[in-house]
Amino acid sequence: MKERCKILVVDDEASARESLALLLESQGYLVKTADSAGQALEELEKEYFPLVVTDIMMPKTDGIAFLRQIKETYRQTVEVIMVTGYGTVETAVQTMKLGAFGYYIKGNHPEELLLEIKKAGQLVELKAGKAQHDGEKETNSFVFSRNARMKEVWEWVKDVADTNANVLITGETGVGKEIVANKIHSLSRRRDGLFLPVNCQNYPDNLIESELFGYEKGAFTGASARRIGKIEEAGGGTLFLDEIGEMGLPTQIMLLRALESRQITRLGSNQAISVDFRLVSATNRDLQKEVAAGRFREDFFYRINTIEIRVPPLRERREDLEDLIPFFLSRYEKETGKTIREIDRETQEYLYHYEYPGNIRELKNMIERMVILSKDGILRLGGRGAGQEPGKRQSVKPYRQARQEFEKEYLQHALSEHRNHISDTAKAIGLSRRQLFNKITEYGIVTEKQDTRGKKEE
Repeated sequence: MKERCKILVVDDEASARESLALLLESQGYLVKTADSAGQALEELEKEYFPLVVTDIMMPKTDGIAFLRQIKETYRQTVEVIMVTGYGTVETAVQTMKLGAFGYYIKGNHPEELLLEIKKAGQLVELKAGKAQHDGEKETNSFVFSRNARMKEVWEWVKDVADTNANVLITGETGVGKEIVANKIHSLSRRRDGLFLPVNCQNYPDNLIESELFGYEKGAFTGASARRIGKIEEAGGGTLFLDEIGEMGLPTQIMLLRALESRQITRLGSNQAISVDFRLVSATNRDLQKEVAAGRFREDFFYRINTIEIRVPPLRERREDLEDLIPFFLSRYEKETGKTIREIDRETQEYLYHYEYPGNIRELKNMIERMVILSKDGILRLGGRGAGQEPGKRQSVKPYRQARQEFEKEYLQHALSEHRNHISDTAKAIGLSRRQLFNKITEYGIVTEKQDTRGKKEE
């Protein structure tokens, strides 16, 4: 396993939890701890851990129930090693059937556990290699654009990639800013280092500092072990700060100092640590207006904005739909095992004329849903027409009516999947809370438990 692999250790006993964390940190692993399955699931939602080492005997939710939750939510992306002081063959067999990678009995030689972790790490690396290959394939599918403005974007990417200049990528939600950032990294001299994305929108002001700068044990309540921050973790690579416009002023000051001095200090420490990372940022906000409004520091804005690259929205590069639609169609055919023989005329008209307020992310979600709901190998709006005889077409509705019907059905489905929470749904489909709330009002969509925070959208 690579030195920088992160491990989440879960145990309700503080002494066992901290002892295991110290053992793993001494081997070069980055470790975070949790005292319950509930806390561990919260940590997994906030950041990616390829490996979880969890005790079985825990109150409320035991390790076996926790294992089930991990495998239901994260499928094959997280490996789990079970730890117990009361080992039996039956328990070991049960956990392996549920998808655990390995099993360790407390009191046995620690080398047994380290060996299991090493083997799990090899599997993680194999998966990461495949994911990187797939990610590069997706990135490359966007590089060869038919649009003049996007061609200019990729020329800028080539020009700035092999420098250390701080790059700010701007554009609407869902246009592919992270893909552009990833391409900058893959073309740079830092390509062998980590590309570490952090979405600033996911962290409140009181957490983003510890996430970026790390902390020492005892720095604050709940800091039970030392934590390496993202800036330090990105050493030798690229730190990508998405939605940097959401970052609070105090954190802006700390990051500005780090960029100027190339040093950081973990929370709870007085020791300065030298760091070597390249910063690429992205935002869907107009940061100059944010500066004028006093919500963004002017000196920080100019520091992160050595080079600005603006990614145009999908509605301004419609010629790329000729490549993007087949690309996503092929991807979801493979993932679902379905074969799409044709796209019906109404759907084709809609896909090529829709405005895509959620941009590429929305297009991707739409194609995925249509493929999942498709019948008889025909792609239809909202998956309608199930049971229709092959080759027999429905009468074509007016474009505006078809669009409205699809939008309403699409939004109802998305809201249902996210338990009618407007903010969660908006994030998933690439709209702002205000945009989604306005659509709900426009179409008269009734939800059992509406999150009306959309009314307060700036």
